[in-house]
Amino acid sequence: MLGAIVFTYGMLMSFVLQGATRNARLARPNPPMLQYVGYLLCGLSAGLSIMLLIMALTAKAPFPLM
Repeated sequence: MLGAIVFTYGMLMSFVLQGATRNARLARPNPPMLQYVGYLLCGLSAGLSIMLLIMALTAKAPFPLM
């Protein structure tokens, strides 16, 4: 199940970045849906990275770190 989610995320991110790059090269504004999906994926990435950082900082290591 995780593989399907990661694959879908990667495909969406690739599509959004490719579309935004093409629009920037042609000096056109991004469509609203492309912009919303980009913001959603950016928020998901930031939220997941913060959650993983908190988990890494608060986890008990099986051996002393210091």
